[in-house]
Amino acid sequence: MSTTYEPVKLSRPVEVTEIPSGIRGQIPEGTVAKVMQSLGNAYTIMTEYGYMYRIDAKDADALGIEHIKQESAAAASGKFSEELAWEELKTVYDPEIPVNIVDLGLVYECNIAEAEPGGKKLDIKMTMTAPGCGMGNILKADVENKLSHLPEVKEVHVEVVFDPPWTPQRMTEAARLQLGLDI
Repeated sequence: MSTTYEPVKLSRPVEVTEIPSGIRGQIPEGTVAKVMQSLGNAYTIMTEYGYMYRIDAKDADALGIEHIKQESAAAASGKFSEELAWEELKTVYDPEIPVNIVDLGLVYECNIAEAEPGGKKLDIKMTMTAPGCGMGNILKADVENKLSHLPEVKEVHVEVVFDPPWTPQRMTEAARLQLGLDI
């Protein structure tokens, strides 16, 4: 769900990742913020001073939100398939844009091979919307974490690449419509 809540005061200090720099830090108890996006496994907040941060779902209580962990349909299915891998990739969201990384066109490749001594090995090539985006390692870790929980997956390797460069034309038509872009 992507929504904007009323301003809240953080009930405790919380670890955050600054958007878009990717710098980790902590913001103090009592900081006033609005939840701008609650997708995937994180919340994007904006403080009263205009700074944007990502807060992991495990710290939702600091926002006064009860986060209910939901296992994805892909991970719960018990049987691996390429389709399930792509569906799981669609549960990872850019913290600034309320669209998943697949529909944004950030995932260039999802190669599946047999792992030794059994199971599956996934090699992902993905990019960011801008080469200087500090959130690259955060999104990379999200992808690795989500895919590693799929049935039969033994290895996940994610490479962030910038060739070819991302352009808005890589987005799905649905993503462009959602964002109000006429490309």
